[in-house]
Amino acid sequence: MSYQPPYTITPTIISLIAEISEKLGRLSMLQEQENNLRLRRINRIRTIQGSLAIEGNTLTEEQITAVLEGKPVIAPPREIQEARNAIIAYEKLGQWQADSSQALLEAHQTLMQGLIDDAGYYRRAGVGVMQGKQVIHMAPPANRVSDLMQDLFNWLANSDEHPLIRSSVFHYEFEFIHPFADGNGRMGRLWQTLILSQWKPIFAYLPVESLVYVNQADYYQALQQSTDKTDSAPFIEFILNRILEACDESSPQVTPYDAPQVKDLIKLLKQGEMSKAELMKGLHLKDAKSFRKRYLQPALSAGFIEMTLPDKPTSPAQKYRLSL
Repeated sequence: MSYQPPYTITPTIISLIAEISEKLGRLSMLQEQENNLRLRRINRIRTIQGSLAIEGNTLTEEQITAVLEGKPVIAPPREIQEARNAIIAYEKLGQWQADSSQALLEAHQTLMQGLIDDAGYYRRAGVGVMQGKQVIHMAPPANRVSDLMQDLFNWLANSDEHPLIRSSVFHYEFEFIHPFADGNGRMGRLWQTLILSQWKPIFAYLPVESLVYVNQADYYQALQQSTDKTDSAPFIEFILNRILEACDESSPQVTPYDAPQVKDLIKLLKQGEMSKAELMKGLHLKDAKSFRKRYLQPALSAGFIEMTLPDKPTSPAQKYRLSL
């Protein structure tokens, strides 16, 4: 008989799914809006900062932005390494299949590279989740981890449950199994993001994890309640509430700048890097002063585009490209 995780679909869960689905419909066009590039970058940084902060990393959003841009950061080397790993992992998100154990191991290798010796391998010893000096959860024995994870992946691949429920159940079951020696929290959150983004790509940029961090105590409480009840419904409800909040925060109102000139410029740059002359030609413009004032400067100031040679702004070799 195939494995079936224990969970109940409560009226609250049904209501939350309906609300989230409605808001996702309104947000769907954001994936095609060029002026949302900066918001996506900001939300990705918020996601990384939130997920790492839950695990005790003290880097701020500004510091993680500096790490992303290759700038020096004064902070503990381990925390900088964690940020670098997370940036790479989220950039590679679209390369992994959510129901693949091999992909999970590769992601763990990426996320924990240089932090633990057995990055990319299931744990070989028993582990417990501690609260102070008290063990609040003893994970299954190490010799069962591989089979338990394969059962969970099989369920994920074959379940016809709504993706919002499937991803939340997987997240809870993953944390219950605790398959790795370290990095289980950030991996569980990363994998739920992957599952959801394969359903709706916009989830790759919703700052759900930053909201989990804000509600960190409730996050752990929901995990414990689900374990006590042998039913992941409390955890599902908690996560769906955070997703709903993320949808609200990422509504179009948070990006009021919608100048048509900037949108035209960004649309053109989707073809690749271009010089000022190439951009003006592509936009059918002849007035260099007007181009800089109405197109170039607003896009640069808003962070939608960047120079290829930021240290030499007047260089004849200067080109422009979309921001990461």
